[in-house]
Amino acid sequence: MQMRMPSIPLITVDPYFSVWTDNINKKPTTHWTAAENNIIGHVCVDGKVYRFLGDDDKKAMNVVSVDADTFSTTVVYEDAGVRLTAKFTSPMLVTDLYYASRPVSYLKLSYESIDGKEHRVTAKIFVSEELVLNKAGEGRAWSEDVDIDGLSCVKIGSGEQKVLWRSGDDVRIDWGYCYLAVNGEAKTGNGVIEGLYAVYAEKEIENDALFLFAYDDIESIVYFGENIKAYWKNGGKTIEEAIQEAADEYDVLLEKCNAFSQKLFADATAKGGEKYAELLMLAYRQVMAAHKLVVDKDGNNLYISKECFSNGCAATVDVTYPSAPMYLLYNTELLKGMLRPIFRYANTDEWKFDFAPHDAGQYPLVNGQVYGENALKWQMPVEECGNMIILVSAICKADGDYTFAKENFDILEKWSKYLVKYGKDPEHQLCTDDFAGHLAHNCNLSLKAIMGMTGFAETLKNLGKNDEAEKLLATAKEYADSFIENAENPDGSYRLAYDREGTFSLKYNAVWDKIWNTGLFPEKFFKNEIERYKKEALPYGVPLDSREKYTKSDWLIWAACLADSKEDFEFFAELLWNAYNTMRTRVPMTDWYYADTSEMVGFRHRTVQGGLFIKLMME
Repeated sequence: MQMRMPSIPLITVDPYFSVWTDNINKKPTTHWTAAENNIIGHVCVDGKVYRFLGDDDKKAMNVVSVDADTFSTTVVYEDAGVRLTAKFTSPMLVTDLYYASRPVSYLKLSYESIDGKEHRVTAKIFVSEELVLNKAGEGRAWSEDVDIDGLSCVKIGSGEQKVLWRSGDDVRIDWGYCYLAVNGEAKTGNGVIEGLYAVYAEKEIENDALFLFAYDDIESIVYFGENIKAYWKNGGKTIEEAIQEAADEYDVLLEKCNAFSQKLFADATAKGGEKYAELLMLAYRQVMAAHKLVVDKDGNNLYISKECFSNGCAATVDVTYPSAPMYLLYNTELLKGMLRPIFRYANTDEWKFDFAPHDAGQYPLVNGQVYGENALKWQMPVEECGNMIILVSAICKADGDYTFAKENFDILEKWSKYLVKYGKDPEHQLCTDDFAGHLAHNCNLSLKAIMGMTGFAETLKNLGKNDEAEKLLATAKEYADSFIENAENPDGSYRLAYDREGTFSLKYNAVWDKIWNTGLFPEKFFKNEIERYKKEALPYGVPLDSREKYTKSDWLIWAACLADSKEDFEFFAELLWNAYNTMRTRVPMTDWYYADTSEMVGFRHRTVQGGLFIKLMME
């Protein structure tokens, strides 16, 4: 990867089991929140100890290169006459529900002599208490050896196991157990490193050594009052069995991951250039690791997102919407799993509104919203109705099967009627970009309503309701014509709000007219919007709208898809690539930053980066 990654992924499994770094052996490893999540790696070469991972008092090995693809981060070091290669892999395959869930990540170490001499090389990995406590010192951790055939293994956990006892955003897990294993015979134990209680595994590297990191959270999500387990536990599988299985299939699984990564790079390069392809490879692990795949008591798959570094909401609709393209491309069952909690919540007595809810809880407690008396203030009525209907329509189109829509027809129909009533010229309310505040007459929100109505018209048609479909499609066309007439600026671009002449905004919601080839909007709309975006472009992106200089990564790429030429698309994609390549805030990909400086405004590690995959959906 040519990009200097803003943060380097090492272990990327779920919102809790997450380890990153911005300097592989000069700084402590961290959780995506930037809280320290210390894992330290040493190699002993001919009796002298060097540090290859994390930070302590040992000499740091010289780093030659850091590279990454979709699933793996590979670091090469040269020192003491050897070339050491460390390959970190989290094989969270989106195409396979089991691998998308199994909480096991790899580190493979190998070395070769570069001075022509023979060397004895031993690796020692330390996993600290910070992986099992919210913060070091909050409670006490303990450890014990674990018996797994063919492996040496030790686990560490909090002494007080309060499973699923709290929710929040900038918090880490303090229940369950973290496992450190290595293939074959090795020393394992516990001790103190850098003032932290830790477990370790130590093994001589002959040809190579395979270390495994795993986390058993016991139970993963509270779902409307019931504690439910991760998908990988189906059939009663234990974490020890999962670790042993992962060790046995490393080579085969790595081959699958490599094949996926190579195809993704080729497909993305063909559609949007090599820099676009790098954006997708960097985004993939982050998107997967901001979800948790679980199964409810009725056997339904639920794929619960965490709205990271925002407010910790769970199953947030306006986070699901931008993340959807990756899952529409690779596995619609996971996208259905994002929507099921919203349908469940909207059908409870607690939800008293005729529009779709914003979210279904605060991670990992999916028991309904936590806003209390301020609930209505934080809803996005037109936004979420449009999002839910568009996503269900897109799922059914991708599947060639409208069963999912049929199962939820009554509530989708109610939300469609809400769009008809309020979507032509939306009143004062929030849209997905809620950080920008409430806005009346929002043109982009009107586009959302129009595309939602269009999607539901297609659903009606496929469910044999042709008369209703034609009527709704005619209304959508009427609203689209009204948009063209009332939102146009003198230069031919289109406004932020109907009553704000001369303004602009990224019209990302219109991308569905291109993807679905519905032809609601004339070519001049797309052409003139792209020309305006080029004029408004700053060094690292196009501002979200006229009000501020900040932008959103997902919407920038969606808006770029309105362009007819690959050259225009690559222009916008390169702005985003440059932002991450130069960003001084070294955190997992932020989606909200200043387009003039590339400085982060807020948000990090969010699932919305799945939206970057949308170009692969275009013809």
